[in-house]
Amino acid sequence: MNTRFRPLVTALASALFLAATGPALAVDRVAFEFGTTDDDRADADRYGATLAWNLGGEWMKLGQWGLHTYVEAGINVWDGEKGSTGNDTLVDGHVTPVFRLQRDLGTSLPLFVEAGVGLHGYSETKIDGRDFDIPFAFGSHIGAGLRFGPGGEFEAIYRYQHQSNAGLGDDNPGVNFHLFTLGYHF
Repeated sequence: MNTRFRPLVTALASALFLAATGPALAVDRVAFEFGTTDDDRADADRYGATLAWNLGGEWMKLGQWGLHTYVEAGINVWDGEKGSTGNDTLVDGHVTPVFRLQRDLGTSLPLFVEAGVGLHGYSETKIDGRDFDIPFAFGSHIGAGLRFGPGGEFEAIYRYQHQSNAGLGDDNPGVNFHLFTLGYHF
């Protein structure tokens, strides 16, 4: 393992352990994501893991649909080319509150749509041909997915995500991702 990633992997493993062992930190979902940018100046593949904590039951009920909220924390690696910046790898940690409109799990097709806005911290400020200027960004996403399995314990999600520093740095290039997530609910 690359020694540069060892502290991040250790931190994620510790978070997984703590979240799984304490009732106040009970994890609702673990998921693995993969995707790619839709930008030729920051051509990178992205892969990682997330944990999610449910923030309570349904906030609102509309027929067979309920509004739910959760917080997601994750870490992922961007694998790109060295490009003009000379950097081909970036580690991204994030915390994102999410609103999800979920069809009842007992229905024949328990679909959902979701949206979230969160904070991202980067290990590097450059990858491929993109210089993000500061190691901090906001990430917003919209997504859609399906819960499946006997109790709806599995889910598959597609997300379109935009990350940018919102003008806090001298430059604000931003980057967009197409992401696919496979998750398991406890």
